[in-house]
Amino acid sequence: MTASVDDRDAPGDALPAQARVWLRLLASGEVKASDAEAFQRWLHTSEAHRAAFHEVKQRWAALRPVSGEYLRTRPAAAAAHERALQGRNFGRRAFLGAAVSAAAVAGVAVVAYPQGGLWPAAGEGTADDRTAVGEQRTLALASRVQVTLNTQTRIRRERAAGQLTGIDLLSGEAAIDLLAEGGPFGVVAGAGRSLAHAGRFEVRHLDGKVCVTCVEGALRIEHPAGVRALQAGQQAVYDAQSLSGIARVALENVSAWRRGELVFDQTRLAEVLAEINRYRAGRVLLVNGAAGEKRVSGRFRLASLDSALAQLEHTFGLRARSLPGGLLLLS
Repeated sequence: MTASVDDRDAPGDALPAQARVWLRLLASGEVKASDAEAFQRWLHTSEAHRAAFHEVKQRWAALRPVSGEYLRTRPAAAAAHERALQGRNFGRRAFLGAAVSAAAVAGVAVVAYPQGGLWPAAGEGTADDRTAVGEQRTLALASRVQVTLNTQTRIRRERAAGQLTGIDLLSGEAAIDLLAEGGPFGVVAGAGRSLAHAGRFEVRHLDGKVCVTCVEGALRIEHPAGVRALQAGQQAVYDAQSLSGIARVALENVSAWRRGELVFDQTRLAEVLAEINRYRAGRVLLVNGAAGEKRVSGRFRLASLDSALAQLEHTFGLRARSLPGGLLLLS
């Protein structure tokens, strides 16, 4: 990999972005001699360049206290981090001198806070449609098909013989409204596919787990582990290996996001905060493991999530500490 941010005449507001590119490269374990030379040239272009890199490095450093907690509470992220460490050749960076310490900081922070908006998420470029943090958007994909994307959602449109046949829900949450009877419309998510001819259903694909809810009409879930036929008010969950049975759910709670609300019923505080994180810029991290097991019941407006956090802090006696990069630490 060869970096291409050696722009000596870059305006001041471009320098922080360039510094982030360099820091990410230094943390990647893929630094070549040409990269190191280019980095040194960029760094010594001016005092402004050095100040920009120092500022970005300091922001990453501020994340170190919370990165360990993030990895401890997210086994999948911890495993990915371990694989990345095993695959790196740190000897190739020995000649970088002072830059090595910056890379060490970034190597942890990249795992701890990958959705900080500093670079596109993995696979971002493969999506046809996407929403940002807190954004919801309704798409008219065909005359009878409307798809509403919830926050941080990415989809790819699926076609056959020039006709739209469904979507691939790469990540996030989508509500599908089939306004008239017609051919099957499918939603691929993870290892399974949900098919319906009419009605309404919702699919949520997060952290390798997929939840399918039939809101109106009927649908069919096809999965390597079996098939499920859902009616209105029913839900099934699957991952790469398994497919659950059929459960009854409260549709008012499941679809609350479409009304601008989050509804919880005896939900663990840790799960509540994880859900809030999907809609709120920055990130909330709970470092009090015992508090994470406490139960929450309530209704919160998506437009007032900071008020919801203040209410949770008061209810459970938590202390809040703001960190750079939009992080809020609760203890």
